Amino acid sequence: MGGIVASTAKQLVARSRRLGTDPRNTNFAGGNTSAQGQGVDPVTGKKVNLLWVKGSGGDLGTLTEEGLAVLELDRVRSLVDVYPGIDREDEMVDAFEYCAHGRGGAAPSIDTAMHALVGADHVDHLHPDSGIAIATATDGKALTTRIFGTKVVWVPWRRPGFQLGLDIAAIKEKHPEAIGCILGGHGITAWGDSSAECEANSLWIIRTAEKYISQKGSKEPFGPVIADYTPLAPKARWERAALLAPLLRGMASTDRRMVGHFTDAPVVLDFLSRKKHPALAELGTSCPDHFLRTKVRPMVLNLPPTAEWDAVVARLQKLHEGYRRKYEQYYRKFASEDSPAMRGADPLIVLVPGIGMFSFGADKKTARVASEFYINAINVMRGAEALSSYKPISEREKFRIEYWSLEEAKLQRLPRPASHATRVAFVTGAASGIGKAIATRLVKDGACVVIADLDEVKAQAVAAELGSTDVAIGVGIDVRDEGAVIAALSRAVLAFGGVDIVVNNAGVSLSKPLLETTEADWNFQHDIMAKGSFLISRESARILISQGMGGDVIYISSKNSVFAGPNNIAYSATKADQAHQVRLLAVELGEYGIRVNGINPDGVVRGSGIFASGWGANRAKTYGVKEEDLGSFYAQRTLLKKEVLPESIADAVSVLTGPDLGLTTGVHIPVDSGVAAAFLR
Repeated sequence: MGGIVASTAKQLVARSRRLGTDPRNTNFAGGNTSAQGQGVDPVTGKKVNLLWVKGSGGDLGTLTEEGLAVLELDRVRSLVDVYPGIDREDEMVDAFEYCAHGRGGAAPSIDTAMHALVGADHVDHLHPDSGIAIATATDGKALTTRIFGTKVVWVPWRRPGFQLGLDIAAIKEKHPEAIGCILGGHGITAWGDSSAECEANSLWIIRTAEKYISQKGSKEPFGPVIADYTPLAPKARWERAALLAPLLRGMASTDRRMVGHFTDAPVVLDFLSRKKHPALAELGTSCPDHFLRTKVRPMVLNLPPTAEWDAVVARLQKLHEGYRRKYEQYYRKFASEDSPAMRGADPLIVLVPGIGMFSFGADKKTARVASEFYINAINVMRGAEALSSYKPISEREKFRIEYWSLEEAKLQRLPRPASHATRVAFVTGAASGIGKAIATRLVKDGACVVIADLDEVKAQAVAAELGSTDVAIGVGIDVRDEGAVIAALSRAVLAFGGVDIVVNNAGVSLSKPLLETTEADWNFQHDIMAKGSFLISRESARILISQGMGGDVIYISSKNSVFAGPNNIAYSATKADQAHQVRLLAVELGEYGIRVNGINPDGVVRGSGIFASGWGANRAKTYGVKEEDLGSFYAQRTLLKKEVLPESIADAVSVLTGPDLGLTTGVHIPVDSGVAAAFLR
């Protein structure tokens, strides 16, 4: 019996992954699958009928057995006898907990009743673009019959829940020849007596809908191209997108800070170049999975991509004010005394003709998925318009989903955000040493991080160590080159929507006495540290000011910025330059809420790229110690007698950019284990 149980779950996971990894079949984390079979009650030893169903919030494409809810089927079906009616159907979700088999596995989803009550051993509920296109067409019911005959039955829109499960069960019983149904405004459900049959039925519905739309649908469902709204050339498009991203992120973060994502996928650019796109965008999305992540509708810039920048800014500000006003009206119109508080009135999707789509969320993954869902919505609108006209569910029904108490409960169960969540950090010289330690710490603190380094290959390798591209990316940068600085920061804002924390860490050092220091030595160090920090700070300040959300600029300076040591005139002078930049920029940028602070490390030998490149050998020679003993030597000359590590500097950056020093700017924090000669006076 144990082998049968294991086999049923494994087959369900395999089927789910096959369906879920193909975006034509369902969206990310959308839909659910189930299988029925027999197990053994561990208490009585008797056989028991079981239901395995994808748990709440899981993704079909990456599903594991741990992501399945396991319920005693007969107990779930017995809930029909105590069902209090549609007005109280939400209570049934808690009732599923009393039907768990053993520990129950993952939390059951709202769609569990559909899987348990339909009289089939295997059920798939999916959100394919082609199926939702039929489900959102004005004459969707007639199209369902025309396309599928009697094999697929139309089910009018109903919010997911226990009643929808009862409805589908009744329809299946009434239509024994049917293999599935189109759920109005929502998606599809298919069933079968075996896992293979169920999967085949699901795919037949999806592919049949795709084929019908392709063969019978209008070739230009979004209407003709608007001449002025055609896409800019790639380079010009990305340059304009990099200007727009921080401005839009600031708008989208009016109520709560957001992370951004940008795409100029062909499907988006084509939609935005067509005559019907304003009206269709205004109708909003329909599938619950879509608008829960995209809001009921996007904000659309109604200017050509070649419009003057000042005109674009003014128009966006007006559109944003109007969007917030309209969303607040939507909330007030449908909210009841029991509704959750409004979660924010800012757009999550911003469409810019000729440029692309900007999406926003509480983290990069959420922002990216919102973008993917709106692309799903575009595909749905294309299919519906090709055959008929697009008609999403009503705004009242959208509100009932968006502010559903069950959705609110999910949000309340989310873990508390880390200290730097929703913040984007840009760290120079981050492929090794202090910079890598800073990047690692900021990722741990919840930030998205851009690893900027002269060696792009190493930068990307470090980013990969830290996580996916939703967490960190690596970019190449020569901080001495103005164009390279602008390009690297542009990549950062296109990846994450903007920048909040800038760490000027890139540095080099040559240890030479005055008479041996050449002009080239002097220029080399000043170009990288003094000029490089200036360029990074200037270009990042443009982004921070555009966002209007404040921010942090951190300079990794040095004890040598205030301490006069032998044989390092060029290095110490450029560090002093950096130290004064901190004070100057703190004064200039304070009015924008931008804090500028410095950290003065000393003796960071272990893991240091500078010390490994010859500086360590020179300093060891200067002080008359072995190079391998240099870290201990530095530690012994400090007041605390402890060696300073790259992680020590990273800790200071975390504190300076965190929530507890929000009123601190223009200061230098020594992280040197106590060097009295370098005390700030």
